[in-house]
Amino acid sequence: MLSAWFAFATNPVLAEVVKIIANPSIKADSITMDELKSVFLEKTNSLSDNSHVEPVLQKGTAAHDAFCKQYLEQRATEIRAYYLALAFTGKGSVPKQFDSDAQVVAYVARTKGAIGYVSSAASTDGVKILAVVSQGHKSERVLLTRVEPQYPQTLRQLQIEGIVRLEVTISAKGTVENVTILGGNPILAESAVNAVKQWTYAPGPSRTTTQVLIPFDPHP
Repeated sequence: MLSAWFAFATNPVLAEVVKIIANPSIKADSITMDELKSVFLEKTNSLSDNSHVEPVLQKGTAAHDAFCKQYLEQRATEIRAYYLALAFTGKGSVPKQFDSDAQVVAYVARTKGAIGYVSSAASTDGVKILAVVSQGHKSERVLLTRVEPQYPQTLRQLQIEGIVRLEVTISAKGTVENVTILGGNPILAESAVNAVKQWTYAPGPSRTTTQVLIPFDPHP
C-alpha cells in the first residue's frame, strides 16, 4: 500500500497539477473550467455568483507552465504574447506576476477578489481553494451544499498530498446520484467520494455530469 502512495506522490504527470486559490472574499467554492479560462484571458472580471475577481500570475515557474497548458490550453510564451497584445491595444493589461507560490499566496490572501494558482505542494494559509469543475452540459449547476472530505490521518502524518479527479452525476433534483473516480491516490479518492456524495446542487431541467477536482493538502 505504501508503494502505491509514494508512486502517486512522485508521478511526474500528477506533479504538474496546480491548485486554484482565491481570497476568502470570493463567495464561490468552485469555478468552472470555462469561468477560469475567461477570467485569466480577461474576458470577464466576475464569476457566476457576481464575485469580482482579479487574476494573478506566476512567472517562469513549473506551476505557471502547467496552469497555462492545463487550463488555458496554450504555452506560457503564447499567453505572455496574448497579454502584451491586450495591453498594446488597450483592451486589457498584464496581470500582476510573482516569482513563487509563497508570493502568490501572500498577495491573494490580502487582496479582495484575487484569484491565482500554486503548485499542488504549496501551503495555502489565508486563502481558499476553489474546486475546478467541468460542466457536462451548457447549463451550470450551482453547488448549494459542500461537505469537505476527511483527510486520512496516516496520509496526513506522512504528508502525502494530491488532487483527486471525480466525475459526478447530478440528478434533476440536485442530489448526487453517482461518483466515478477518474484519477488520484485511491485512499484520498475514497474519502473524496464519501464527501461528494453528500453534496447538493440547485435543481436543473435534467440529469447532468460534471468533473470535480478535490485537493488534499497536509498544510492547510
